Amino acid sequence: MLGIILTGLVILLVIAIPIYYYNKIIRYENRIDNAWSQIDVQLKRRADLIPNLVESVKGYMKHEREVLENVTRARASLLQAETPQENIRADHQLTGALKTLFAVAENYPSLKANDNFLQLQDELSHTENKISYARQRYNDSVLAFNNAIETFPGRTMAGLMGKQERDMLQIPEEAREAPRISF
Repeated sequence: MLGIILTGLVILLVIAIPIYYYNKIIRYENRIDNAWSQIDVQLKRRADLIPNLVESVKGYMKHEREVLENVTRARASLLQAETPQENIRADHQLTGALKTLFAVAENYPSLKANDNFLQLQDELSHTENKISYARQRYNDSVLAFNNAIETFPGRTMAGLMGKQERDMLQIPEEAREAPRISF
């Protein structure tokens, strides 16, 4: 009788452990996908604010055409990006272009006092904070997933499922430098 119970428990464990790890890996992958979706939503929101920002500064910055064109090009790159890495690269281009735009705007006191410009600048700042939080959440999700598939017995189950380690979002090397602004 004891042998039958022990055999039953062993069979139950042999069935339950793979099911548990399969479901755990799927949940972590879903968290990663959800976290990336949140980043994508915030990047799109920021990209949607750019045309209004460009319009509000156009009249003031007649001599800063290149700055406005760089912002517009960077926005287009972000909207055309298809992979997370392309998205991040384009996002950093846009961030650099916006930093330059805001630095140049410092030379236009009437622009800095414009309510529309100030409101857009505030919205962009809030959106940047949301993007930063979403990136952190994404990287936390990737870390949990990678830990689950790199440790035993998750490693075995991940191998059977064909799951591989995911890359965290990282700042591209060119984005680590402060933007250069010259007048």
